[in-house]
Amino acid sequence: MRLILALAVVTAVAVPALHAETYEIDAAHSQVGFRVKHLVGKVPGRFTKFAGSIDFTPGKPESWKVSAEIDPASINTDNEKRDAHLKSPDFFDVEKFPAMTFKSTKVTGVKGDSAKLHGDLTMHGVTKNMVLDLEIGGTVKDPWGNAKAGFSATGTINRKDFGIIWNKTLDAGGLMLGEEIAIVIDIEAGVKSKEGKSGKPK
Repeated sequence: MRLILALAVVTAVAVPALHAETYEIDAAHSQVGFRVKHLVGKVPGRFTKFAGSIDFTPGKPESWKVSAEIDPASINTDNEKRDAHLKSPDFFDVEKFPAMTFKSTKVTGVKGDSAKLHGDLTMHGVTKNMVLDLEIGGTVKDPWGNAKAGFSATGTINRKDFGIIWNKTLDAGGLMLGEEIAIVIDIEAGVKSKEGKSGKPK
C-alpha cells in the first residue's frame, strides 16, 4: 500500500511536467510563404493574415501540438492582378473557402533541433495529411520578460490534391504552372499572458 501511495504521489507530480507551454503565433514577426514554378522560373508568395497556437516544451515532443488558421484572401505575390486571379474560383476561391487550417497529429524523427511535424491541412475544402520538416529555433525571454519560441518549417504539397487544377498548356508543350508547391514557414511565438496577450509587439 505504501508503494502504491508513493507511486501515486510521483505520478501526480510528474504529470504537470508533461504539460506543454502554450505559445501564440506573433504574425508581426512570422511569415507563411510558398514558391511555385512558373514557366522556367519560380514565383514566391506569402499570406499576410494568419493566427494560431503552439504547445511546446523542450524535450517533450509527445506534448507538442500546433493549430493554425490562414486567410487565403491575404495572399500576396507582389502583383495585384495575379493576386486577384489567385483569389478567384480558378484557384483558392476565397468567397467559398474563406479559411485554411492546419492541425498537427504527431511529431516524429526528433534529432536535436529538428523533427518531422505531421498534421492535417485543410485547403479549398479538402483535408489531406502532410509532413513538414521542423527546425526548432529555441526559447528565450524578450526584453519585457515574455517567453518566446521560434520555429521554421518546410515541406511540399501538390495543389491538385486539393482540387486546385487551373493551368495553361504552352505552345511548345508542357504547362505554365507547376503542381508542386514549396512551403516555407518561419514562426516566432509568445506565451499568452493572463490577459490573453503575448506581450508588447516590437
